[in-house]
Amino acid sequence: MSSANLRVVANCGGADDFMSGNAEAILPQGGSALTISAEWTFDRYRQGDTPLPEPNLAWNTYGVGVESIGRDGRPEPAEIPSPATDQLLVRVDAVGLCFSDVKLIRLGGDHPKLYGRDLSVDPIRLGHEATVTVIQVGEDLKSTYTKGDRLAIQPDIYVDGRSTAYGYTIGGGLIQYHLIGPEVLAADDGAYVIPVDDGLGYAAAALSEPWACVEAAYTQRRRLWPLDGGTVWIVGHTEDMRPYDFGRSLRGAGRVVLTNLSTSVSSLASSAVGPQTELSVADGVTPSGYRALADEVTGGRGFDDIIVLDPASSEQVTGAARCIAFRGTLNLVGERPLDGPSSIDFGRLHYDYTAYVGTRGPDVAAAYGEQRNRCDLRPGGVAVFVGAGGPMGQMHVQRAIEKLDGPSIVVGVDPDTERLQVLEDSLSALAERAGRELVLLNPAACDTGLEEIVARLTGGAGADDVVVTVPVASVMADAARLMGSDGMLVFFAGVANGTMGPLDMSQVYLGNAQYTGTSGSSIEDQALVLDKAVGGTLSPDLNLAAVGGIEAGRDGMQAVLEGRFAGKVVIFPQVTGVPLLGLDELAAQYPDIGQALGERGQWTPAAERILIETYAATAGQ
Repeated sequence: MSSANLRVVANCGGADDFMSGNAEAILPQGGSALTISAEWTFDRYRQGDTPLPEPNLAWNTYGVGVESIGRDGRPEPAEIPSPATDQLLVRVDAVGLCFSDVKLIRLGGDHPKLYGRDLSVDPIRLGHEATVTVIQVGEDLKSTYTKGDRLAIQPDIYVDGRSTAYGYTIGGGLIQYHLIGPEVLAADDGAYVIPVDDGLGYAAAALSEPWACVEAAYTQRRRLWPLDGGTVWIVGHTEDMRPYDFGRSLRGAGRVVLTNLSTSVSSLASSAVGPQTELSVADGVTPSGYRALADEVTGGRGFDDIIVLDPASSEQVTGAARCIAFRGTLNLVGERPLDGPSSIDFGRLHYDYTAYVGTRGPDVAAAYGEQRNRCDLRPGGVAVFVGAGGPMGQMHVQRAIEKLDGPSIVVGVDPDTERLQVLEDSLSALAERAGRELVLLNPAACDTGLEEIVARLTGGAGADDVVVTVPVASVMADAARLMGSDGMLVFFAGVANGTMGPLDMSQVYLGNAQYTGTSGSSIEDQALVLDKAVGGTLSPDLNLAAVGGIEAGRDGMQAVLEGRFAGKVVIFPQVTGVPLLGLDELAAQYPDIGQALGERGQWTPAAERILIETYAATAGQ
């Protein structure tokens, strides 16, 4: 076990130094002087005032497997067309590679977001974590965009309610130059691009997208009140005579179905519905018949809201949970524990935002609302991150440390000791300055079990928050046992819908346990990350582990697939001739860049500037 308390690692130089072209101002403390060519300046690059490359290189994907990326292991030349009136020609400055890309590579056209696309004849281009610079502006967009504008792309794009994500159905950032038009700039939520402050580095801007996904994990995505006009199902048992108060929980319902209620409880529910509500009764239904009832009543969509009164068994809760609609709620109201864990769909928790709320009763409505159902880490609490050594796990740990009102003890769990060492090297100083205790654990190397260690750290209470970044159902279920009363379990990694796992649902109504999950992010999430980065309360590129030029795109994907690096991989499409290298390797092979890395070998705007100014395809032209 290792622990530390921390300080923030400052970037070398400020935003003005980064953009000023002053080489000495951006040098790391103690660094030697660097020679920067005056003929090809970083300022010209930043303003989009550099020649277009010949050829324009792109990585297309033609099927399943890394070997399907590119042609003969190489990027392909692509045309650089002039933009139409409603298009922008953009230069891709940096693109992060993500394990979500690996899922797409493994599934090819069978990936849900590709809708059966035949990649052999209609290839895609990966790279959804991208930041771009506007080079040419179509006539209709000149009042909104200008040459040199820096933009981060929010890839989770919807058109007419359908996902058409950048880097999936829309060609992504593994290319030097490409066009974007209405498919990105005039979708359901308007333009899915966010202005980037000039003081922010390109890698940091690209990594704002995965950071936005991390931020979204702590933003309320569940619906926490009954749906107006929705279909509510109340199920109980005829021996239950409690004087339930349904409050306003049924007032806006479009339809309410009552199942197996006593006469008195049925009367209470009937009197609580609104005048527009359709009321019906379906008695004699057992847990094995719950799904058939839901299909009959809702046409297979599921109930918008389910209320289970005095839950009688884990089997009953399992059956009810399978009847929840997308973004629906299950309200458990009871005082006695269940006879064991229920089987819950972990995939739906992550992708469908199913919400499990509860209360001891008799006030049914007390279970609803954000005041009772939190979504962020408990201030001053104990937070455990399972899979902390991976790129996204590192981000979650870093966020917990940098959060002003974050947990007092941050526990990172990972089976890879080397990855934990990387985590300690990059974040221990940050934790010390923030006054947080950072505890890093490899369960296989500990003399006692993880549950016992967490119990010791919490005085037997259990963790306040457990965040799982490992897409394995058994790991997810084990992580739930680390959580204490009134704790929160977050499934950040996604498993397929239909992946079932055991959860103690008694804790939802007896201890106010929170079981949540999130997928993707929004424009607002990414804008928040960019604001935090500019304000100095978040360092998006602190866990950057490896970089490469455009030719390294396929190798970068292979590295993500293999888990070769503990942190993020970023490709700089404008850079040529630089292979994929970990930052320590980069420092050894390119001493000029190595001198500009931070004191702990971390990425800096200074190193980025030298990389681009020295090795960009058009440098010196």
